[in-house]
Amino acid sequence: MSQPDVRLTAWVHGQVQGVGFRWWTRCRALELGLTGYAANQADGRVLVVAQGPRGSGEQLLQLLRGGATPGRVDNVVVDWSGASERIAGFSER
Repeated sequence: MSQPDVRLTAWVHGQVQGVGFRWWTRCRALELGLTGYAANQADGRVLVVAQGPRGSGEQLLQLLRGGATPGRVDNVVVDWSGASERIAGFSER
């Protein structure tokens, strides 16, 4: 029996706007079979919302924190929840 999908909500702090970070995140999420989006925030953070299997979400989180991202990630604040709505694909907003 398969596990229900989860939602990873991550607020990524650092130099993550204007450096290709959202595009990079989209590519990694799609490779992991996740749906969702990455969106610039007015305060300089990027909000990443990804849905799918917990293991894939954890892999994406490791990549976000891993140091090989475009720009510079200083901190990632994370929230896990149940997947409450259906999101098709993975987009940059």
